[in-house]
Amino acid sequence: MRLPHRFRLPFALLLASLAAACSTAPTRDASAPLTFVVVRHAEKATDDPENPSLSAIGQARAVALAERLRGAPLVAAYATEFRRTQQTAQPTADVHRLPMKAYYARGPASEIAAQWKQSHRGGTVLVVGHSNTVPDLVAALCGCETAPMDDREYDRLSIVRIGSDGRATLEVGRYGAPSSP
Repeated sequence: MRLPHRFRLPFALLLASLAAACSTAPTRDASAPLTFVVVRHAEKATDDPENPSLSAIGQARAVALAERLRGAPLVAAYATEFRRTQQTAQPTADVHRLPMKAYYARGPASEIAAQWKQSHRGGTVLVVGHSNTVPDLVAALCGCETAPMDDREYDRLSIVRIGSDGRATLEVGRYGAPSSP
């Protein structure tokens, strides 16, 4: 059956938009696991007791994080609503030409983690939080226990990899111990 001429273009556009929607639907790619890199914000300055910026050492650490993740297939960068987390994530987001997305620091970790897992099916996602939120976020992402974080700890790098079977693994390391400027 042939479509009347006046319906051909609208029908073709409809098919094209459906094909595009299907191709952008999240699917877990077995060759590219979903990876979350979760860090605490870098060292903070003393400029504002409520919402401090990063110190010079913190800025250097943020740049070190961006360098560490330069080759990663970054698909998103998240930071809380606070200046120090945003300034930590921004150099990495800039390297990958991604917008930085804010999330609510006091939100339930299990809900935030579930939302991120639903939104991202492959690639690497950077998450920047706080000493009192990072352990809970990591635990929610990997379904495992994590160590508490001391308020003086700025260099913990938690990597949660979620395979195509949904199983998560956790690797904890350190990153970018910057020297004084």
